[in-house]
Amino acid sequence: MFENQELTDDSSVNVSGRVSGLLMLGFMLIFVGIIVLIVVALLNGGSDSSSVNGVVIFIGPFPIVFGAGFNSNWLMIIGIIITITLFSLFAISSWRARKVMG
Repeated sequence: MFENQELTDDSSVNVSGRVSGLLMLGFMLIFVGIIVLIVVALLNGGSDSSSVNGVVIFIGPFPIVFGAGFNSNWLMIIGIIITITLFSLFAISSWRARKVMG
């Protein structure tokens, strides 16, 4: 029954070149984005008194919003819009998968 299967001690996972390229591209984009944010923060130097500080963190599809300043409400609105979009895409994809499966 299991005669043709070969067991190896190699625990590595084979990843295609395209997937590893996309993975490296993602890491590079994150790294470049962090560098750009640091440079902009250093060049601005906090001289703008009407600056808005905030961040939206996604844990799964749920946003956690931290913000301070005049326009920090927009962070909440953007987080809610992204959350609704993610839930909609998940619902559509699961509906299509159920339709295909039977």
